[in-house]
Amino acid sequence: MSYTYLLINIATILFPLALSFDKKVAFYKSWKFIWPGMAITAMFFLVWDILFTIQGVWSFNDKYIIGIKLFQLPLEEILFFITVPFACIFIYACITRYIKWRPGVMLTDIAVNAIIVYALLNCCFNYHKLYTLVSFLLAGALLILIRYVYKLHWLNRFFMAYVVTLIPFYVINGYLTSIPVVIYNNAQNLGSRVGSIPIEDHFYLMALLLMNIGFFEYFKKRSLVQ
Repeated sequence: MSYTYLLINIATILFPLALSFDKKVAFYKSWKFIWPGMAITAMFFLVWDILFTIQGVWSFNDKYIIGIKLFQLPLEEILFFITVPFACIFIYACITRYIKWRPGVMLTDIAVNAIIVYALLNCCFNYHKLYTLVSFLLAGALLILIRYVYKLHWLNRFFMAYVVTLIPFYVINGYLTSIPVVIYNNAQNLGSRVGSIPIEDHFYLMALLLMNIGFFEYFKKRSLVQ
């Protein structure tokens, strides 16, 4: 039905929004640190999204959207860059608050280096596939900046949150790609999928979360300094 993608957006944000008022996490107190980074990240990814839609990297099934579009993007796709980051930063905040164990520096660096190498190899051998090139390149570049240029120390918590995020990711994105609501042009990706989800989506998600959580940590730290 035409409200499918809209309902998926609502379902994505509903529980994180309601649970934001949990006394222990009190996530609502952190909302002021979320919005600036979400706005900056959303603008970046929306430009990417518009260009990829124009280039035919992906398209949207008119049967499952309400029909309101801006620069060829459905309203639901624009809302995606609010609902998904909000839910994922909520998961990150819960893990930070409730789980005291953290992966050590060595384990974190192994994960970082493995992802960077895998991403760069895919860029080298599949540079002609636009979605593959951009998603792997951005995720790898962000990890290099965060770990080796700025030497920030929240990547261990990020990876914990990312693993947990994969659970709703497989449910929600699996639904979007299996119906499908979002239709991928396999000439622009590796053609390898986890169920119905392209491998590239995992790195797209990683880049989206790295940027949002990076800005979240930045604005939160800046408020403490002030």
